[in-house]
Amino acid sequence: MAASRRSQGTAGEDLAVRFLEEEGFSILHRNYRYGHGEIDIVAKEGNELVFVEVKTRRSSTWGEPEEAVTPAKRLQIRRVAEGYFDEHDIDEYPCRFDVVAITFKNGKPEIRLIRDAF
Repeated sequence: MAASRRSQGTAGEDLAVRFLEEEGFSILHRNYRYGHGEIDIVAKEGNELVFVEVKTRRSSTWGEPEEAVTPAKRLQIRRVAEGYFDEHDIDEYPCRFDVVAITFKNGKPEIRLIRDAF
């Protein structure tokens, strides 16, 4: 089951990268790790740095994918983003946190970008 979820997550991230690139984002990093946390995608859109969490579900039976970005997960992502700024020696730069929510309906992905999700 864990391997199945992991492959679903990787497939979702691949879809999200293609989607974001089509929307004009430049992908800087995938699976950026800092400390004990990870950000799925670090991208740039215009003059903003965008930290993207990708959530993929096979259906919406258990809720929408973005509902899985809990307050604890948001805090972890913010901490990793702070680490990104530190590791890349960035003092100030406009940034935001987006979520790409992917739900498979009849075997086809429905992709939604939620800008400034938190």
